[in-house]
Amino acid sequence: MNTIVKNILAVAAGLISGSLINMGIIMVSGSIIPPPAGADLTTSEGLKASMHLFGPENFIFPFLAHALGTFAGAALAALIATSHKMKFALAIGVIFLLGGIYMVFILPSPLWFTFVDLLGAYIPMAFFAGKLISTKK
Repeated sequence: MNTIVKNILAVAAGLISGSLINMGIIMVSGSIIPPPAGADLTTSEGLKASMHLFGPENFIFPFLAHALGTFAGAALAALIATSHKMKFALAIGVIFLLGGIYMVFILPSPLWFTFVDLLGAYIPMAFFAGKLISTKK
């Protein structure tokens, strides 16, 4: 297979798999750590209005979703890429980071979570995945 095509497929596979893992974790999070009483999670407006009710425990799974989704997507992209595996892993991290920054603007969260999430869930996890895959022989 052509190197360019394979590298494009690596990015696409990384984005799709990372997004699916992210969404899967978010979907099960409410059954493991229930949302606060009175929180309306059915609409984005309801979620925005209910955000002040959330405690730190309610942000564990969103962080895990972002971190593990990024890690898995970056690892898959690095695994499939024919060359520059770390660059492809970091590219996935940057794309997910941009998504995280976008989410901060459309769904405000506590400042502490914004910093922890944006600084710890995307680029570090992509770097770790890239390092893990690029050192494997």
